[in-house]
Amino acid sequence: MLTRREFIAGSAAAAAAVRLPSAPATLPAVITTWDFGKAANAEAWPVLESGGSAIDAVEKGVNQAEMDPGNTSVGFGGLPDEDGEVTNDAILFWGPPHAVGAVGGMKRIKRPISVARKVMEKTKHTLLVGDDATRFAVKMGFKEEELLTEKSRKIWQAWKENPNHKGFWNNHDTIGMVAVDQKGDLCAGTSTSGLAFKIKGRVGDVAIPGAGAYVDNDVGGVAATGNGDIMMRFGLALMSVEYMRAGASPTDACARSLQRIEAKGYRAQACLVALSKKGEFGAAKIGIGPFPFAIRNGSVDELRRV
Repeated sequence: MLTRREFIAGSAAAAAAVRLPSAPATLPAVITTWDFGKAANAEAWPVLESGGSAIDAVEKGVNQAEMDPGNTSVGFGGLPDEDGEVTNDAILFWGPPHAVGAVGGMKRIKRPISVARKVMEKTKHTLLVGDDATRFAVKMGFKEEELLTEKSRKIWQAWKENPNHKGFWNNHDTIGMVAVDQKGDLCAGTSTSGLAFKIKGRVGDVAIPGAGAYVDNDVGGVAATGNGDIMMRFGLALMSVEYMRAGASPTDACARSLQRIEAKGYRAQACLVALSKKGEFGAAKIGIGPFPFAIRNGSVDELRRV
């Protein structure tokens, strides 16, 4: 049975775009991937509603998913690599200074989006990876901790004992969030424990600016989720923002970007969420099954599907 975690290659259906009636463009606003996005929005919203910054809202919202041990695709409790070790990728893209911080393959540290923010604010670099990202996090005051829970360990052990386990190398989800605050400033963030049971050392699209997330503070922001090994070849988040700059709605911008994947003959699961500077929502996907996402502003607080 296909679940939302089983991002196996599917039919290359035309990019599906969702229309968003009864969702007026107002500020502030936030959009987040997957059904767990509603809980993440609930954490981000008080920051936005009280006049706080989009970057604070995104960090807090993504932290909610990262710290949920029941979420086996993000942060603490995420499914591990093929050797049973959890590694995390995250990126934070802050609009006003057009600044980015990211970590890839980081181990033993909770709240990777918060480490990504430290990379952005405390260094002149953009991306830190692996054990060196962990060492940086410790210097910034983060604590090394075990990220594998009993639940995720049992899932990994069952996979390891399955003689056909290579067929499960395509499990992954990502939390991707885009927010615009009352000032009209934008931030996007994504975080994931990546492809379940991935080959050791693998880093996906999440940590790559323009792939996992992208923001232009004059235009809007986009976050991505799906088959990162394919998606990162197209720079979909950046491309979608540029379509928005040229006049496309957030929804149409996402759909047009995803069509590039199919035009090259790939059969993949890929999803994008977008938010304009005015607070307009958009989402699109290609591949098998419905894609849930959560939206929230002063008028709506809903989980929707495309």
